[in-house]
Amino acid sequence: MTCFAYGQEKQYVTVKKSYEVMGGEFDITVISEDEELGYIYILEALAEVQRIEKLISSWDEESETSLVNKNAGIKPIPVSWELYKLIERSILLSEITDGAFDITFTTLNDIWKLDGTMEAIPTSAEVNEVKSKIGYKNIILNSKDQTVYLNKKGMRISFGGIGKGFAADKVKALLVSNEVKAGIINIDGDITTWGTKVTGDKWLIGVVNPDQKGGISSWIPILESSVATTGGDGNFILSGNEKYTHIINPKTGYPATGINSVSVFAKSAETSDALATSIFVMGLDAGLALINQLGDTEVIIVDSNNKMHKSNGILLN
Repeated sequence: MTCFAYGQEKQYVTVKKSYEVMGGEFDITVISEDEELGYIYILEALAEVQRIEKLISSWDEESETSLVNKNAGIKPIPVSWELYKLIERSILLSEITDGAFDITFTTLNDIWKLDGTMEAIPTSAEVNEVKSKIGYKNIILNSKDQTVYLNKKGMRISFGGIGKGFAADKVKALLVSNEVKAGIINIDGDITTWGTKVTGDKWLIGVVNPDQKGGISSWIPILESSVATTGGDGNFILSGNEKYTHIINPKTGYPATGINSVSVFAKSAETSDALATSIFVMGLDAGLALINQLGDTEVIIVDSNNKMHKSNGILLN
């Protein structure tokens, strides 16, 4: 007697979960062989985000980042290769953006408290005093000893403009290495994807056109790619006729103006995150010029007059 075994194609399910991490919301969706396995993958992802937060947090007194900050102007600090390379890439982004992106901007948060607690706009003297402690060129890296040294006392670094994208990429890499078929990760607006939905359809990102009322006006497919949005509608204050956003220009020491939001589409969430922050600071013309020179990178900018601008590769309906 001859027996035949007929294999069945695997049936996948969609598993979703949300958590509060890194000062914001972490939404994750995975495509898994079954629901139980999907939740195991999600818990692994959560643990990875928490590990990254522990590594890069400038609020955690025990983190490597805090140790570097505490020893500014005192001595170089040995750090993990992971943090060392993140700082190295941050410096490269500072050079590419002519200082619009700068992880040493942190001391400006001491005088610009744009969470509603600030009672008066800082004086120019206060701004200049803090600016003296800012500058990515004052970060000294030693690859041989794997150390980081901030060469001015009072300097601090933080990763508010790149850290969530970095974490999203690390989570994606972990899940891909565990052979998770597909998923979408959203860490407080920094989004990265791989694979497709259970249906085979691409993951879609909604685009709001400010000229058209009524929510989403277009959908952009995101395949093996990332998007990050930086907006000025979060924390801000009004003084006279001026609106001061929470995104500060490290070169001037004052909040950036002229743009309402920036969405950058790139291969990595880290790159998207950092460039979205940078372009908000750089402004419309310089931001578009930069993106149009970069490969595999696009941008949608909404200016302060609520007009949408797109880089050359963005096609909307």
